[in-house]
Amino acid sequence: MSLNESGYKLIKNFLSLEMATSIINEVDSELVRNRGGGIRNAEKKFNLINVFAYSDEMLCQAEKYLTGKASLVRAILFDKSPENNWLVTWHQDKTVAVSSRFEAEGWGPWSVKEGVHHVQPPVEVLKDMVAFRIHFDESNLENGCLKVIPGSHALGILSQDHIHNVDKSEAAVIVEAPALSALVMRPHLLHASNKGAKPSRRRVLHLEYSSYKLKNGVQWA
Repeated sequence: MSLNESGYKLIKNFLSLEMATSIINEVDSELVRNRGGGIRNAEKKFNLINVFAYSDEMLCQAEKYLTGKASLVRAILFDKSPENNWLVTWHQDKTVAVSSRFEAEGWGPWSVKEGVHHVQPPVEVLKDMVAFRIHFDESNLENGCLKVIPGSHALGILSQDHIHNVDKSEAAVIVEAPALSALVMRPHLLHASNKGAKPSRRRVLHLEYSSYKLKNGVQWA
C-alpha cells in the first residue's frame, strides 16, 4: 500500500552512517543530561540537526509526500532508554507550533508550551504534513518500538472514545526498524508504544514537514 493508503512506510538505510555518527556525537551528551526523554526544537539547539533538517535532500524527501514546497514544522529528539523507559497510549499527533496566535475557523484549541504557541489545525492541514522518524539505534519490540494502526489517518481527527474503539476493532502493526532507517508517516496516524521489556537506547530524530501556507506572516515555530 502507498503512504496515502496505509499512513506509513519504512525506508531502510535512509540515513548515512557518517551523518548518524556526526549527529550523535553532537547531541548525545545533552540527551544523557536530559531526564525527560525528549528534546523539543532540536533544530534550534543542535547545528547538525539544523543542517540536516533544512538540507535540500530532506526537503526533497518530504516533498515526495506533500502537495507543494516543504517547510520544517518541528524537530524533536527522543531517547528511550533503561533510565527513560516510557509508555505512550494510542494517539494522533494533531497539534502544530506557530510563531503567533491568530483567529481562523477550524484552528483550536490553543496552548503555550515552552513559550511557543501550539494549536490543533483543521484535518486538511494534517493531511498535507509528513513526519520522518529517523532511527539512530535499532528499534524493536523488546525496547519499545512504535506500533501503528494502518489506515487510521483516513478517519480524521478522533475523540478518545473513537480512538479506544478503533484500538479494539483494528489490528495494530509492530514497526520494528533497523538503525539508520526512517519511518515515514502521516502525523495523525494512530500510533503508540509500550515500555521496553528489555530496554535499551532507542534514539530517534522526529522531523515534521508541511506544504501548507500559513497566512498573515505567521510561521511554523
